[in-house]
Amino acid sequence: MKAAPRSPHIMPVTTTRSELLKKRVDQFARVLRSVEKGDVRGLHHARVSSRRMRELIPMLQLDRGDARKLGKRLRKVTIRLGTVRELDVLLLLIDELHVSGRPGSGGLGRVGIRVAKQRDEARKHLFAHLPVAEMSRLAHKLDRVVERLRDDEQESSKTAARSWRWAIDARVAARASRLSAAIADAGALYLPERLHAVRIAVKKLRYAVELWTEAAGERAAQDLRVLKRAQDLLGRMHDMQILIDEVRQAQASLAPPSVTVWRDLDAMVGTLEDDCRRLHARYMRMRDELGGVAEKRSDQPQTTTTRALARRAG
Repeated sequence: MKAAPRSPHIMPVTTTRSELLKKRVDQFARVLRSVEKGDVRGLHHARVSSRRMRELIPMLQLDRGDARKLGKRLRKVTIRLGTVRELDVLLLLIDELHVSGRPGSGGLGRVGIRVAKQRDEARKHLFAHLPVAEMSRLAHKLDRVVERLRDDEQESSKTAARSWRWAIDARVAARASRLSAAIADAGALYLPERLHAVRIAVKKLRYAVELWTEAAGERAAQDLRVLKRAQDLLGRMHDMQILIDEVRQAQASLAPPSVTVWRDLDAMVGTLEDDCRRLHARYMRMRDELGGVAEKRSDQPQTTTTRALARRAG
């Protein structure tokens, strides 16, 4: 008699909690030296690592107070690194537009100076309030959590080992439901704030699905490709919208007033708005595919236990 096929949502016992956390802590620790040197890519990787650890921490079945403290410290890292990262991305975008010679690019020099000053101030603030030494101490603290988890895993039963994976299942379903709601709320119009909410929901679901695949030993390559494509597209749209705001502020603060520069900046706003509309059209073409991923992932089995675990995990 043939065995019944295994449901794709029932997780086999594969990767342990300690292994998942150790991988992320090591990734975070490796890039800290690059952050200290001011490397743009290193800072980005450190921020992504902190975000992935934040996704994992609530799943680890730690003491609730310990989990809350670790989550709070990691959130501080994500936010502080994110402020600098956003300004780094704006400078790269300004350089790209300047080189391309797009209409209005002649006035971008003033915007670049404004953004560069903001970025330098943000870097100073980052290292004054969150030095690399503090981030290294956090990495060491997380390494000690890894050791505690290893000890716990040796003593726990297979049933206990599976229970945290049920929490991941519930987390993925909850993230997917939120993405479906964000897509519906954004509708078909170009509404930057609502599209930004879709972007955040896409990012959170992507991190959750990545965690699910590692914990379960399963593949979700197609879903992850769709989520990454959507995240990149919406991220580009978001960056351009921020740059539009910076250009308008530069226009308003021209001193002394210059009609030529003002017109260049006004032309650049028009160029960026056209780009945002084109990106939005691309988003609309992939919206059904993205919604399909969210619908499929929100359809994971929801028992009383998994719903309770999802609520605890946030």
